[in-house]
Amino acid sequence: MIKVKFIEHDGTERSVEAVDGNSLMLAAVSNKVPGIDADCGGCCSCGTCHVYVNEEWLDELKPMDEDEEDMLDMVDDRRSNSRLACQITVRDRLDGLIVTTPEFQF
Repeated sequence: MIKVKFIEHDGTERSVEAVDGNSLMLAAVSNKVPGIDADCGGCCSCGTCHVYVNEEWLDELKPMDEDEEDMLDMVDDRRSNSRLACQITVRDRLDGLIVTTPEFQF
């Protein structure tokens, strides 16, 4: 299992185990991480799994595609390290990944 740390907007930390090949969103939902609504179920069509990826991990992720870019363009609190958890595939190289959830989802 791959360990991922979710930090809520208030600083509360929660470490979860994720399955290699599953999405980060699925790991969050399966572990009841607050702040990940995942309304569309991972179809990249709602933006409610928005996270801020710790800067040191950004280079380990596959580049953002056009659909994710378009969805994040609608997020008010988008940052340079914003990603959608449904578009991040958990892999062994992401063991120890740290992401923060925004205060509000879209």
